[in-house]
Amino acid sequence: MNNGSVNHVGIATHSLDESETIWKTLGFTPMKDETILDQGVKIRHMKGSGETSVELLEPLSEDSPIGKFLSKRGPGIQQIAVNISDLDSKILELRSIGVRMINNEPVKGSSGKRIAF
Repeated sequence: MNNGSVNHVGIATHSLDESETIWKTLGFTPMKDETILDQGVKIRHMKGSGETSVELLEPLSEDSPIGKFLSKRGPGIQQIAVNISDLDSKILELRSIGVRMINNEPVKGSSGKRIAF
């Protein structure tokens, strides 16, 4: 894992299928769909060239984190995921410099990875 490298960009959308059309036109290929019930989201993984990837994020309900994001801000970039080798210590370090974390401890994300917002 490369600390400080971007893993993917998460794009909030009302429809995976409609957004897929845009990203396919831009040269991305759909790889797999995944549902994360704990996060209330359906994800479509889109692969670009090299290590570039985008995750399209469709809410399972309006009161899920992505549903709330869409109602407040509309479709668009919801996250830029960064690779971190020691997530637990990085959360503490970020909090020590005044960063407000949504998750003070890692939670389960896409593909079983540990994540924190």
